Amino acid sequence: MHITRTPLFIALAALALSACSKSEDATTTTAAPVEPAAVEAIEPAPVSAETTADVAAAAISGDSLMTSIGALASDEFGGRAPMSEGERLTLDFLEAEFKALGLEPMFGDSYRQPVPLVSIEADSDTALTITAADGNTTVYAYGADAVFGTSRVVEETGLDASELVWAGYGIVAPEYDWNDYEGLDVAGKTVVVLVNDPGYATGNPDLFNGNKMTYYGRWTYKYEEAARQGAAGAIIVHQTEPASYGWNVVEGSWTGPQFHLASADGNAGNLALEGWVRHEVAQEIFTAAGKDLAAMTAAAAESSVTLEPLGVTATAPIRNTLEHAESFNIGAVIPGAERPDEMFIYMGHWDHLGVMPHEDGAEGDFIYNGAEDNASGTAALIEVARAFKALPTAPERTVGFLAVTAEESGLLGSKAYAANPAWPMNKTVAGINMDVLNFAGLVNDIEVVGFGGSEMEDILATEAKHYGRTLTPEATPEAGYYYRSDHFNFAKKGVPILYAKGGTVARDGDSQAIADYKAAYRAERYHGVADEIIDDWDIDAAVEDMRLFFRIGLNVADSDQWPAWNEGNEFKAIRDASLAE
Repeated sequence: MHITRTPLFIALAALALSACSKSEDATTTTAAPVEPAAVEAIEPAPVSAETTADVAAAAISGDSLMTSIGALASDEFGGRAPMSEGERLTLDFLEAEFKALGLEPMFGDSYRQPVPLVSIEADSDTALTITAADGNTTVYAYGADAVFGTSRVVEETGLDASELVWAGYGIVAPEYDWNDYEGLDVAGKTVVVLVNDPGYATGNPDLFNGNKMTYYGRWTYKYEEAARQGAAGAIIVHQTEPASYGWNVVEGSWTGPQFHLASADGNAGNLALEGWVRHEVAQEIFTAAGKDLAAMTAAAAESSVTLEPLGVTATAPIRNTLEHAESFNIGAVIPGAERPDEMFIYMGHWDHLGVMPHEDGAEGDFIYNGAEDNASGTAALIEVARAFKALPTAPERTVGFLAVTAEESGLLGSKAYAANPAWPMNKTVAGINMDVLNFAGLVNDIEVVGFGGSEMEDILATEAKHYGRTLTPEATPEAGYYYRSDHFNFAKKGVPILYAKGGTVARDGDSQAIADYKAAYRAERYHGVADEIIDDWDIDAAVEDMRLFFRIGLNVADSDQWPAWNEGNEFKAIRDASLAE
């Protein structure tokens, strides 16, 4: 069967449209022209100090927001995959908008920052073969049962009769007196590990961060630690609740082209295989090994694992198609009137998943339009910038607007920016990450991801009062959302970036409708082809959040405050050292 893959350096949209049939719904498929509309209509009005922020915030428009989302999430933009025609269209659109608003380039004389990437696409014509001690083999299908690949920049790699080793949660955390690798010899072997961390599994508030996921629970950490331990590969056992997403997300997100930052050694120190298996598959593997996965999972949550060889091997050949290219972050600034060397930054990722692999001539919807994730947050950058340009005078500090690439591939664009920032990280005062706007409905609260992290929440609380709103901790701290968007790379450099959106308490009293909307998004649209503009979006809710975000940035940009991390936060020491330089 011939498979059409997500093309690189060519017109994604044209090829996708020739291969599939979609309804011509003007709200989802009509792209706005690159030239922005009605920007010239913004005329800063002379107003009193008490109403300046309100008048400027009113420049944020639901109509112009939807025009931008309509363009970015259109079929023409082809799912905005890095290194595609969709990227070119996206960058041209954003640069035209920034210029029309009168924003200056963020990167010297350019709005664009090169991000060297390599695309690694594993051939789907492969499988995971498990061989038991008695020689019996079981073959698990790629995609349906197991998903695996590598971040090594090589054409061929994988596992060949690699011994499987149980490593529990695969965590080495001295501060928690936890080491799942103690006593284990995993050199050249493949570790099998669980997603999330023991705090979530037990619900014990004194274990790790209790129900709130730590970075040790993230899949990225599992692979990083396994490589540090000298393993050949790592296979994560997927469970929907601890992962916070279903197997469809694993299959959809980790098949097809995977992007990585280019490195001099081709990522030689990374694992030969990074994989996932469905929980049911893991149960079968453990049964073949004569082990009880449920009992071992329960024991792994109570203490570091003890040596327990599985006595089975894994074979999984990986054949890669490699392509090197540059993707781009794109950013613009409003220079500060008094302290231009200090920046408050707004950010969001412009990329999404592109086009689903499909048979030539197949009919259907194969475009990951990414309307909420994250055409909405990208369009919000334009709207918040519009509000700042509506002020009578520029803010005291520089305000930046950064749209980053390759978030869906592991936060790569923000990682590249953090390594080579336009403004030094110890001159970046704070910021806001906008990743998926709130279209569920107007609310009386605002949900904070990573609640309790920094003094940015105090500023949020102050400005939220303007809309009669209060702060609510994130509903699912166990999902680890704080580590799953681009602000995390800023936090690792010490910069407090606020990540808050939406809420849980409906202003009209129907809070269940808010919960139902969010549940439906996660189950039906997140990282799926159904993430398009839909009729029941509450645009006013998104507008209010953007106006709130604007007021927060204006509060900080027009002050001399440096919001700090709260005591006990893991990033506080990094920030303190950075500011002391």
